[in-house]
Amino acid sequence: MSTRRDPHELAPDEAWFKSSYSSDAGGNCVEVANLVRTHARMAVRDSKQQRGPTLLMPSTSFAVFIEHVKSERP
Repeated sequence: MSTRRDPHELAPDEAWFKSSYSSDAGGNCVEVANLVRTHARMAVRDSKQQRGPTLLMPSTSFAVFIEHVKSERP
């Protein structure tokens, strides 16, 4: 995994989508993009800080991350 400062250099705005685990209540919201031009295939960012740091990871690591999120959800 790595981080990069400007997610717009990784994927266009339309490539980002809000995670189904995010709420519309203005709370904790993350956006995800599937990257095709980098060795890291998935990117995750804070929807409220779209130009902030971005977490990059291989698709396999992203799958493990999602399984962990699912297991921690009440």
